[in-house]
Amino acid sequence: MDKTIGFIGSGNMGQAMINGLLKSGIVANENVIASAKTENTRKKVSEDYGIKVYSDNKEVAGLSDYLILSVKPHKHMEVIQEIKGDIKNGAVVITVGAGITLDFLKRNLPEETKYAKAIPNTPAMVGEGMTAVAFDQEFNKEQTAEILEIFRTFGRAEIVDEALMDGVTAVAGSSPAYVYMLIEAMADAAVLQGIQRKQAYTFAAQAVLGSAKMVLETGIHPGELKDKVCSPGGTTIEAVTTLEKEGFRSAVMEAMKNCADKSRNMSK
Repeated sequence: MDKTIGFIGSGNMGQAMINGLLKSGIVANENVIASAKTENTRKKVSEDYGIKVYSDNKEVAGLSDYLILSVKPHKHMEVIQEIKGDIKNGAVVITVGAGITLDFLKRNLPEETKYAKAIPNTPAMVGEGMTAVAFDQEFNKEQTAEILEIFRTFGRAEIVDEALMDGVTAVAGSSPAYVYMLIEAMADAAVLQGIQRKQAYTFAAQAVLGSAKMVLETGIHPGELKDKVCSPGGTTIEAVTTLEKEGFRSAVMEAMKNCADKSRNMSK
């Protein structure tokens, strides 16, 4: 890809995307640029990824064919007002801010500017991200393919209707935190059984990774995969029974509902 991809904001999510993008090799380092508020962050990102990092958001806006707004949701209005007169002609602006709607972009960006919304997650840093992308405008095939290609450089990406984005936030955007809590709890339990802490994290994390790959690569329903592990009268069904008794599934579902509701309310 010979287009310039710019990031306004170089925090954890911005760096995760930059890292995945550069590791993929689909774009040269000189075609990836970013901005950052502090000199320390600019220096770190420049040294870590070998890209040009600016202090001025306007410079990034003026050079980027695809401009990714990787700033906190409450900063979007401030940033858009700052850069709206400098956005490159024909550029596509993509927000990754939770609660930022396509209508918000439509109302605040210049009329001729195209825009999209994406919800990635932090496993992008290791090439295993999951991103949902929503459009409400007509994009040509090349632009649609390039936008998806950008996000697929650090994992999987799917087009979804914007109305589903709050659910996507719950199931993918925020869910790594739930999984880390599960891994931590599993490791703590393993330590209780006498396993060394470092090994406990390895066992727990690899079990989660392998289980996820089984779902994605076999296409078998998770419930069926669970049943295959549960021998009659065995150890696994004993654990599953305890999880059901303690409300494991209902706790996850309620947490995700609250997460989606929070995302929905942020856009009001």
